[in-house]
Amino acid sequence: MKDHLSEQLTIFASIIKWSVYATVVGILSGCGTAIFLKLLSAGSDYSGEHLPYQFFLPAAILASSALVRYLAPDAAGHGTEKVIEAVHQRMGRIDFKVVPVKLVATIVTLAGGGSAGKEGPCAQIGAGLASACGTLLRFSDIDRRKLVICGISAGFSTVFGTPIAGALFGIEVLVLGQVMYEVMFPSFVAGIVGYYVATMLGVTYPHYLQLNISNIDSIMFFKMLIFGIWCGVIALFFVQLLRIVHNLLDRYTWSWIDKALIGGLCLVLIGMYVSKDYLGLGLESIEAGLRGEDLPAASIFWKSIATSITLGCGGSGGVLTPVFFIGTAAGNLFASLFQPHNLALFSAVGMVAMLAAAANTPISASIMAMELFGASIGPYAAVACMTSFLIVGYNSVYPSQLLGIQKSGSLSAPTGSQLGNIDYASVVPREKSLLQSLQTFIRRYRNKKRNRNKDIRQDKK
Repeated sequence: MKDHLSEQLTIFASIIKWSVYATVVGILSGCGTAIFLKLLSAGSDYSGEHLPYQFFLPAAILASSALVRYLAPDAAGHGTEKVIEAVHQRMGRIDFKVVPVKLVATIVTLAGGGSAGKEGPCAQIGAGLASACGTLLRFSDIDRRKLVICGISAGFSTVFGTPIAGALFGIEVLVLGQVMYEVMFPSFVAGIVGYYVATMLGVTYPHYLQLNISNIDSIMFFKMLIFGIWCGVIALFFVQLLRIVHNLLDRYTWSWIDKALIGGLCLVLIGMYVSKDYLGLGLESIEAGLRGEDLPAASIFWKSIATSITLGCGGSGGVLTPVFFIGTAAGNLFASLFQPHNLALFSAVGMVAMLAAAANTPISASIMAMELFGASIGPYAAVACMTSFLIVGYNSVYPSQLLGIQKSGSLSAPTGSQLGNIDYASVVPREKSLLQSLQTFIRRYRNKKRNRNKDIRQDKK
């Protein structure tokens, strides 16, 4: 009896402890996110009214690159990647300079017209403040790491206005196939507190159409399965394009200044000769697709190109808002070809299915669908998210993610490795022999058919 009482009192004390710590992180993240979003809105409004993007964009990319290079190199890229790296490799230690530098660099990039997202800076702001708090209070490495994960969850919850999905995202994105249950309680507290603090400070979130959908049937289930495959292939294309463009810009530019100017000029050309819709956040196009309006068929390609150039040439910002854009466009295109009367449904499901694949987070993506579009979309989103998550394989927009599971029993990849270090998964020996047997059968069938056709031709002669 005494031992049981001691156990329950210890758990109760742990709940109180992490409720307090997570609440502090949530408040800090909510305040930091609110400041960032308001400054971003003001900067975008000013640049849109007073500065022509075709002249300002290369300078904005150059300024953003300079800020990051000289003040806080850990603020480079799309933010969340660096936070994941800090959690896995430095027990959550993040230089506090990252917070203001990331905030300013991202505002400069997005206000200038760079194609990036706003979630990376918010995750980095939340994680950076949490890390500083843990260092100030002299937390152990394990506790500081937990606190930083809470900061990631709070950052995602506050930037998208989805407290449950955001909290889950922070503990699902770190390791492919594993949810960090030991940090689930404080992450939920931090995410929910951060969301309400941001709303109290005047942050508003878009209210998307609540889709009322009838019960799922076998035909729609099959369509969502096919659609999940489609979204997985699109996500694979986007992830590989990010890598290819980054490598090309590194290989064929002489310095970071050349890279920033060349990238900025490429973005100007896209804005002038293709469309300005692919620059900046692209929220108008996302909202149009979710209302059931037609989007250009080439939206997937051009938004992927613009985002890859922006992040590859030194621009600062997140990657998930472009992922939402591409996912919405992918759903819109699929529906226009096969389900023209369901443009809004497929656009909405495409938005979260693309997230599930690109970030390897099918659970939080499915929850996000229900938070944004209503509970009735849940079965559709779950099928598409799980399928796209499997199709993308061991690829991710976050190369620092660790591999926690094998996506198929027929494949083998080194568990615990960073996804960026895995070129491909090998076929396991048993499955390889089956595959070789199938290939041998097909080869023999083709030879037999070729010989039969040869005999027929000889008979005709």
